[in-house]
Amino acid sequence: MYYENDREKEIIKYLPLVEKIVNRIDVKRSQYDRDDLYNIGVIGLMDALEKFDKSKKVPFEGYAYIRIKGSIIDEIRKTAPVSRTRMGKLNDYYRAKEKLEASFMRTPTEKEICSELKIDEKALAKIHETVHNLASVSLEKVMFSDDGNSIELMDFLEDKSETGSEDVLLDKERQQLLTKNVTKLDKREQTILNLYYVEELSLKEIAYIFDISVPRVSQIHGKTILKLKESMRREYDD
Repeated sequence: MYYENDREKEIIKYLPLVEKIVNRIDVKRSQYDRDDLYNIGVIGLMDALEKFDKSKKVPFEGYAYIRIKGSIIDEIRKTAPVSRTRMGKLNDYYRAKEKLEASFMRTPTEKEICSELKIDEKALAKIHETVHNLASVSLEKVMFSDDGNSIELMDFLEDKSETGSEDVLLDKERQQLLTKNVTKLDKREQTILNLYYVEELSLKEIAYIFDISVPRVSQIHGKTILKLKESMRREYDD
């Protein structure tokens, strides 16, 4: 707990972190502007200051980053969630892909999946955009969940119980598996993932770097996520 003066000083100290996070979040199709998101981020910062547990020996900056970004993303999702219709089409995609795999005994092409679903390339691009939207927060999150729902890292940090060694090993194994399969992607795909998740550039910034449109970056990102999930699934099966 902080005394009021100490609390105000800490809030002011970490306001640049809030601004940094807001500037790196894409707010396409959101009813919020930057000032709104900044205010939401400040609330997330205040919450982080209240709930931070020093005994866990986790750097406050890292904890606060997750809390602030999480509060902003959660608020955006309340007003702009992935619709049931779009999730249904994504699930149809997965089912069609599994059906063709069982039939062909190999990974089907996008053209074959489109034929099975009776959709065109434009509709497939929309599915890729859905995957992109689901993966907007954490690469690890979308890699280890088929429906885009999983435990948030900040939930783990708030847990008052000690993390078991099995959980730590599982997390390490997943990180290694993810890293290994990312290296199998082509150079552009790896670069886009790095710019988006590591460098935390916006879609607009990435589009500028590659001299392509923002929707195109979204589609490539979603397509890359599907490709990465398929690669990891095959390795798990083996």
